[in-house]
Amino acid sequence: MAIKTVALAAIVAWGFAGPQIARADNLADALAGAYNTSGLLEQNRALLRAADEDVAIAVSSLRPVIDWTTQISRSFRDTSVSLAARTTYSSSFFTGVTLDVLVYDGGASKLGVQAAKETVLSARQTLVDIEQSILLRAVSAYLGVLLQGENVSLRVNNVRVLGEELRAAQDRFEVGEVTRTDVALAESRLAASRSSLADARGRLVDAQAEYTNAVGHAPGTLAGQPPLPQRAASVEAAQAFAMRNHPLILAAQHNVSAAELTVLQTGKDLGPSAGFNATAGVSENWNNSDYNHNASVALTFVQPIYQGGRLAAALRRSMAVRDSQRANLLTVQRDITQSVNDAFVRLEVANASLTATNERVRAAQVAFDGIREEATLGARTTLDVLTAEQELLDAQTTRISDMAERSFASYELLARQGLLTAERLNLGVQIYDPTVYYNLVKDAPAKHSKQSRDLDRVLEALGKR
Repeated sequence: MAIKTVALAAIVAWGFAGPQIARADNLADALAGAYNTSGLLEQNRALLRAADEDVAIAVSSLRPVIDWTTQISRSFRDTSVSLAARTTYSSSFFTGVTLDVLVYDGGASKLGVQAAKETVLSARQTLVDIEQSILLRAVSAYLGVLLQGENVSLRVNNVRVLGEELRAAQDRFEVGEVTRTDVALAESRLAASRSSLADARGRLVDAQAEYTNAVGHAPGTLAGQPPLPQRAASVEAAQAFAMRNHPLILAAQHNVSAAELTVLQTGKDLGPSAGFNATAGVSENWNNSDYNHNASVALTFVQPIYQGGRLAAALRRSMAVRDSQRANLLTVQRDITQSVNDAFVRLEVANASLTATNERVRAAQVAFDGIREEATLGARTTLDVLTAEQELLDAQTTRISDMAERSFASYELLARQGLLTAERLNLGVQIYDPTVYYNLVKDAPAKHSKQSRDLDRVLEALGKR
C-alpha cells in the first residue's frame, strides 16, 4: 500500500509540474524540453492507458454481473364473445435484481486477461520507442541550430576577410602592382560570399524553426558541441545489447505472446461453457391489489454445435495473426541488427572524417597565411590568395559539419541500442511511470471505490478530467 501511495504521488507531481519552458543552453536542456512538451508522447501515453483499461475490461468478465430492472407497462385487449365486444386495460409494475455469474468457459476469460496484459507490455515498449524518436529529433534539432549558427559565423568572417582582400587589391591596383582583372576577381568572390551568407542565415532560420517544433520553445544561446556518450566496444556488443533491450524487439515479443494466448482463448470458444443466473423481484397489478414476489435460480450449460462456421473461422484467423506476429518479430530483429550496424559504421566514419578534416584545416590555415604574406611581397597573385582563402573556408565548413555528424551518430547509436531514454540519460525531468495507472486499474475497480477516486486524482493531475 505504501508503494502504491508513493507511486501515485509521483504521477500527481508529474502532472502538476507540467511542461517546463526554459531557455535551452545545452543538449540536456533541449532533451528535457522535448520530453516535457511532446504531444506525440502525450498521445501514446493515452493509448497506453487505454490498453491498461483493456485489462480491466477483461478482468470484469470473471466478475458477477448485477443489474437492477424496473418496468412499468400498460396493455389492452380487445375481445369478442357471442357478438359482444369487450375491451380491457391493465397496468403493471415490476422491479427486481438479476445476478449473472460465469461458472466455466474452459479458461477462455483468464486467457483473455493474460493476452490483454501482454498487449499492455507491448504498448509500454512502443511508448519507449516513441520517446527515443522524440529525443533523437531533439538531438538533431540542437545540432542543426549549432551547425547553422557556426556556418553563419564562418560566412560572416569570410565576408570580412574578402572585404580586406578587395581593399588590398584596390590599393595594389592604384600603385600598378595588379591589374583591373585582379580587382574584379576579388569583387566577384566578395559578392559570392555575401550570397552564401544570406543562404546560411536562411538555413539558420529553418533550423531554429525545427528546434522550436522539436523542443517546444525557441533556442537561446547554445553551449556548443555536447559531450559524446560512451559507445559500445564493438558492433557485435552493440547488436547483442540491442537484441536484449531494444523496445521494438521487446514490443514484438509481447505481441507474439498476446497472439498465442488469443489462439488458445479462441479455441476455448469451441468447448462448453456454464453460467449461473439468479433473479428476485416484485410484480404488482395496478388494476387490483394483486402482487407477486418472484425469485429464481438457474444453472445453464451450453455446448456450441453449429454456428455457421464462425467459430472455426475465428480460430483460423487468430492463428494467422499469430503467424504474422512471429514473422514480424523476425523482421524487427533483422532490421534492428542492421540499424545498429549502420549507426556504428556511421560513427566510425564520422570519427575518421573529423580527424582528417582537422588536419586539412591546419594545413589550409598554414597555406593561407603563407600565400597572403607572399602576396604582399609580390610573389603571389590575388587569385592565389582567394583560392587559398576558399580552401580554408571549405575545410572549416567541413569540420563543423563533421563535428555535428559525429555527435549525431553517437546519439543515434544509443537509440539503435534502446538507450536513448530520459531515464538512462538522467535528464532533469519527472519521469512518466506507466505502472502507476496500470496498478490502479488492473483489478477493475468499481465506479464508487477508493481506487476509482485515486484514478480521478491521477487524471486530474494529468489534466485529463
